[in-house]
Amino acid sequence: MTAPEVIVNGRFLSTRVTGVQRYAAEILRCLGARVQVVRPGPTADRPGISGHAWEQFTLPRCVSSHSVLWSPANSGPLATRNQVLTLHDLSPLEHPEWFKPAYAAWYRLFLPLLVRRVRRILVPSEYVRRGILSRFHMPGDAVVVVPAGVDTHRFHKVPPSGASGWGRYILFVGTLEPRKNIPTLLTAWKQIEKFHPNVSLILAGGAGRVFNPVHFPDKINRVRFAGYVAEEALPSLYSGAEVFVFPSFDEGFGLPVLEAMSCETPVVVSNRGALPEVVGEAGVFVDPTNAEELANVLNHCLIDATLRGTLAESGRRQAQHFSWQTSSEKVWDILRENNGT
Repeated sequence: MTAPEVIVNGRFLSTRVTGVQRYAAEILRCLGARVQVVRPGPTADRPGISGHAWEQFTLPRCVSSHSVLWSPANSGPLATRNQVLTLHDLSPLEHPEWFKPAYAAWYRLFLPLLVRRVRRILVPSEYVRRGILSRFHMPGDAVVVVPAGVDTHRFHKVPPSGASGWGRYILFVGTLEPRKNIPTLLTAWKQIEKFHPNVSLILAGGAGRVFNPVHFPDKINRVRFAGYVAEEALPSLYSGAEVFVFPSFDEGFGLPVLEAMSCETPVVVSNRGALPEVVGEAGVFVDPTNAEELANVLNHCLIDATLRGTLAESGRRQAQHFSWQTSSEKVWDILRENNGT
């Protein structure tokens, strides 16, 4: 039997790179010429069509009965049954209050239909897998964990550059959206900043267009909003931090935490979602609703160089368990299995 042609839904290539897009791009890089990428763009009959309209009406025409489609970024065409979907989390269904109403309403209607039409669902963590099986009452073999990875050739300890003039700093990297729990982090910072006059808090990331806005206080000492940081600048930014902090209410994986660990930066993370799976015993966990606990942990990390060294080394070792190459081969095997026959 001839192996099916593997088509990749390239809609994600037209959006800014965040965690979901990074996951898809890295797997695609490892798969290389084995797959064909189809992305939005002008065509003879539909010039400039994009977004949901392209995905639902144009993309299905590119997938023949002898093809299998991989949709790697939470969405795919309902008309294509011979499809493998990567679903990174269920937050639009479980926490619609974090999103703009139209976006939450769309996914509340659309996602239950899509997950029952595709042949297989890939997820980045066991946490997300359990959530999908429970919510949609699916058989266990329908959902497969394929974790994110880290490229240690890029993400490793390097001399700080762009942030070198900022002195010592605590770092957060991620979209500035409600799930990330930035107000609690700022409350914790206000409790300890007076004890560390030579330390700043850097928040690196932009506001996502599908999320409800986060409102920040007008004035907090030594908090720097770095905005969106390009991928090539991240290793230096991680490497220069005294501590990386990620107090999210929920995460399907938490790629910035893995990257920080790979750069030998001590991590302080929430005990929610998939973060315990990713971090293992290599970080310090906090209750994301408890600003005082977070403040105490950050203060301890700043004053205890021995603790930071221990966390840096254990984080580096933990990060070595996650490989894009290993994950991509698992994706490839599943795509080849689901050939529609």
